[in-house]
Amino acid sequence: MAEPRRSTADGRQDTQRDARTASRPEARPVVPQDAAGLWADLVETARRSVTDGLVVGTSGNVSARTGDLVLVTPSGVPYDRLTPADITGVDLTGRQVLGTLVPTSELPMHLAVYRTTDARAVVHTHAVHATAVSVLVPELPLVHYMAAALGGPVRVAPYAAYGTDELAEHMLRALAGRSGCLLQNHGTITYGATLGQAYDRTAQLEWMCRLWLTASSLPGLTPSLLTEAQLAEVGERLKGYGQRR
Repeated sequence: MAEPRRSTADGRQDTQRDARTASRPEARPVVPQDAAGLWADLVETARRSVTDGLVVGTSGNVSARTGDLVLVTPSGVPYDRLTPADITGVDLTGRQVLGTLVPTSELPMHLAVYRTTDARAVVHTHAVHATAVSVLVPELPLVHYMAAALGGPVRVAPYAAYGTDELAEHMLRALAGRSGCLLQNHGTITYGATLGQAYDRTAQLEWMCRLWLTASSLPGLTPSLLTEAQLAEVGERLKGYGQRR
């Protein structure tokens, strides 16, 4: 209900007060400093997925979590047009708490990952070689030891329409014990402790799919595959890989 105008002693309405109220700027949501920086990294990662050929147009999506806030790329907006003002965020229930742009249609998949793992970033792509493998086999053959970096043989989640809870459920089953999987007739999804790690896992998965497709396409030859024991050995070695602080 509007507040009635007050009258002055001589009966005139308090127009000066009305002018002050009219000129007052609308309240804007406060964006935490860490969220603003994370949004910049998220947009950079999304643009990189296009540059590297993992995404065509707006066909993929990226998210990152800070606390109970999940920043996500908005639906149908080209990544090169995103600005700091376009920050889009939801809580873990999917309720939008930052921005006015509609979040990605694949929000159910992203939130399912955050609710069930310690992920801090999720990358979803429609990478061509990975998608091709998803329509051929129920699991990516063990053609390279880097499958260990994703937790083991990469499974293919059965098809379901995009943006549905059914797809998210299929994905979670395929992700059990893994940090990435293929989505049948759809693409890939990976997660990590950082945007960089999630993206690197996506790139590795696409590369392994390309490798298998290339090797298996030669007539009369069958690619040699690793055993589960060989993969487990690599998994142990990877625990000490890289620089130690």
